[in-house]
Amino acid sequence: MSQLKGYSDFKHFLISSPSEYVAHVEINRPSKLNAFTEEMWIELGRVFAKLSHDPEVRAVVFSAAGDRAFTAGLDVQAASQGGLVGDNGEGDGARLATKARRQIVEFQDCISQIEKCEKPVILVMHGISIGLAIDIACCADVRICSRDTKFAVKEVDIGMAADIGTLSRLPKIVSSFSWVKDVCLTARGFGADEALAVGFVSQVLETKAKAVEVATKLASFIASKSPVAVQGTKELLNHARDNTVADSLKYTSVWNSAMLQSNDFKVALLSGLKKTKPRFEKL
Repeated sequence: MSQLKGYSDFKHFLISSPSEYVAHVEINRPSKLNAFTEEMWIELGRVFAKLSHDPEVRAVVFSAAGDRAFTAGLDVQAASQGGLVGDNGEGDGARLATKARRQIVEFQDCISQIEKCEKPVILVMHGISIGLAIDIACCADVRICSRDTKFAVKEVDIGMAADIGTLSRLPKIVSSFSWVKDVCLTARGFGADEALAVGFVSQVLETKAKAVEVATKLASFIASKSPVAVQGTKELLNHARDNTVADSLKYTSVWNSAMLQSNDFKVALLSGLKKTKPRFEKL
């Protein structure tokens, strides 16, 4: 595994390339259970914005360093010291609210860069995966976890409604809205098998190492395919999730009227006929 060129300046994330056109991003604060500070989520947004437009990357594996946690969520102590939570300062209510709203929107935008990334993101969770972990997971394209993963939408237990994406995205991911309300209203924990049963994750592996291995193989397989086709498929699936069938069909027709002009279409067809492995240009 080699370091991915151009990503050495990031402080809180390890970014490597385990195989051709695959990036591996790891949260790197294991001594604090990978809990997020403001500096970390801002950097996360920068990482995925850069990966989105990097022609050397076609798929991303996202995991976390250490054995105990994917992430314990927000570093509440750091957030309170920075004024993000628990700020009861005096002043005009509207101005205090505006400041808070802007901070929340900035936080949302940083985490949403995972979803906005043009490349498929395969998330691997293990151990403690609570609060912000669920927000992050909901932005990923494919979710895999190890059997020891302990999930929770924890925000109710710290006196707030989740506001970084879980309440907006989770109901569109899993099969039961009743289950979503159950785990969000109670903040109760749930394990890997329950997450698999409702469709929150698509695979459960025995260990973190095995989960990362499976995710890397999947990312490599996706990266071997046409980047025009893969990135278009992600864009169209996300559009379909948030729009009507009629609007999605119209959007797809416009999208493909441009994308079918790519040489990838011809290359893929000819390789299928000749039974050879296609090679696609960088995008």
